[in-house]
Amino acid sequence: MESLIDLLQWPAMLVTLIAAWLVGSRHRVRRCAGFLCFILSNVLWVIWGWHSQAWALIVLQLGLFAMNLRGTRKNAAPPGNAR
Repeated sequence: MESLIDLLQWPAMLVTLIAAWLVGSRHRVRRCAGFLCFILSNVLWVIWGWHSQAWALIVLQLGLFAMNLRGTRKNAAPPGNAR
């Protein structure tokens, strides 16, 4: 089981890269998908960080999770209604 969790860093990295690509899109739906991918990557990184006792990584991911929730909310609103 430990080796499976060790391998979790690779899908977490891949999801993070895909999320960054999508967030850079000019299309609102793709940006929203990017923020949702970022949220998934935050969860994956926290799981890996907990296993690896990487406490600073976990704190970072929790902060980024909050920012990604904000980005999801701001991009879900129709243009002109963004806060």
